[in-house]
Amino acid sequence: MSDLRTDEVNDLLHVLAEMQDEDAIYALMEDLFTIREIRETSQRLAVARMLDEGKPYVAIEQATGASATTIARVSKALNYGAGGYRSALDILGAQEG
Repeated sequence: MSDLRTDEVNDLLHVLAEMQDEDAIYALMEDLFTIREIRETSQRLAVARMLDEGKPYVAIEQATGASATTIARVSKALNYGAGGYRSALDILGAQEG
């Protein structure tokens, strides 16, 4: 994680944390990343959500189009990672509730 904690990454995190306007966030994401990168990253979050719901890999593959390798990586991060997926899923759960 120490390789990730740079001044540049910190600046990006501060910008994202402060942005309130959804359209502005979309615009920044579109400027920073390719559409493919945004979709792949979003797909991983959807995979994490489905794993957390106890869905089997086959159902996740069919629903998201994610490969078994991607699902396994997300599963490993969800269960043994730094806790980022858990925090994201908690935020999404609070929005739904």
